[in-house]
Amino acid sequence: MVAAALLAAGLPAAEAQQRAWSLRECIDYALEHNISVRRSGLGVEQKEVDLNTALSRRLPGVSASASENLSFGRGLTADNTYSNANTTSTSFSLGVDLPIFQGFDISNGIKLAKLDLQTATLELERAKDDVRVAVAQAYIQILYNKEILQVALEQVARDSVQTERIKAMEATGKVSSAEVAAQQASLEQTRLSSVQARNNLNMALLDLSQLLELESPEGFDVASPPESALQPGLLMLPEAVYAEAVNVKPVILSGELAVESAKIAVERARGQGLPRLSLNGGIGTNYYTNSLGASASFGNQLEKNFSQYVGLSLSVPIFQRFSVRNNVKNARIGLMNQELQLENARKSLYKEIQQAYYNAVAAQAKCSSSQAAAASAEQAFILTREKYDNGKANITEYNDSRARYLEAQSNYLQARYEALYQAKLLDFYRGESLAF
Repeated sequence: MVAAALLAAGLPAAEAQQRAWSLRECIDYALEHNISVRRSGLGVEQKEVDLNTALSRRLPGVSASASENLSFGRGLTADNTYSNANTTSTSFSLGVDLPIFQGFDISNGIKLAKLDLQTATLELERAKDDVRVAVAQAYIQILYNKEILQVALEQVARDSVQTERIKAMEATGKVSSAEVAAQQASLEQTRLSSVQARNNLNMALLDLSQLLELESPEGFDVASPPESALQPGLLMLPEAVYAEAVNVKPVILSGELAVESAKIAVERARGQGLPRLSLNGGIGTNYYTNSLGASASFGNQLEKNFSQYVGLSLSVPIFQRFSVRNNVKNARIGLMNQELQLENARKSLYKEIQQAYYNAVAAQAKCSSSQAAAASAEQAFILTREKYDNGKANITEYNDSRARYLEAQSNYLQARYEALYQAKLLDFYRGESLAF
């Protein structure tokens, strides 16, 4: 990532912008700085923590406690008799609890946490895909607007020369002042078109710079792709594209994981009706004093009163008010819902690919026909200009021919970049890069 490398090297963002960025650099920079992508990255980190928590449930739980009790008045003494005395009791204990069998809840919880982590990773990739597509669209829009601006500026230059030429002809009486006024109006209209074209380009640059999270679009520009990248290529049929896309697109892979998670949720719900077994143990001691007489030393009592224990705890659910049965039913319904969502996602993906394919076919056909139309309009304009120069066509005919030529050029450029984008989008469904 050249852009990131420039920034990492200590160059200010404004200085890093003083060059033309390639589409790959724009995409790489956006993936690193886009807020939506960064938030999805935090979601992955959260799921990693959740997985660690699930794995840690297999570990024993250890707890320590200490207590101090004071008693005044009549109370139970150490020899199990009652007397009026002031007593103190200090206790220390350390306990351990180890789950042995929890109805497969722990193992199923770990499986779910792993699937959740994989799903979050796919959601991150899905967010990256959205950014890639948005950046590519904005990038190609800039390329189109740059060419439209170039055409407009060239036409301003030609109209300026033509205006000066007609003014010179007016001085010699070869044209009327009405023709001069008409040509001057045409020039001003061309200048207005160039101003609009420049504004469209600036707005497109602003859109892309915001996607990249740049502070300002000042100095930001994009590089034109090589001519070879703009040539139309062969398109794969929708069925072939789908066969590859279904194995790589995050929306399908995350849907498959959701089905797996729903299956485990069913097993986890069933496990609520199984027994629970845990092992527990601990150690403890205490220190006791009584105001009626002397007590053994603190250390002596701690040693004499030291005790240990170990035990098993078994819990067997017998009747849970049908909650287990109903939870299993709900889990199965959730599984069927996830299976339907996955089926719908596959159908939606296939529809998207079909639309992208036919859009690409139409864009290539439009590009070919608009190219021919632009060539014809250019030839017609050249002939009209020659007639006008020889006095065989008036200024209105000249301007009409020029307008048709400019429109044909604009249509061709738009179709050219639309064909490029649609073809790249079709490849993108197969898991290929959008960059060229």
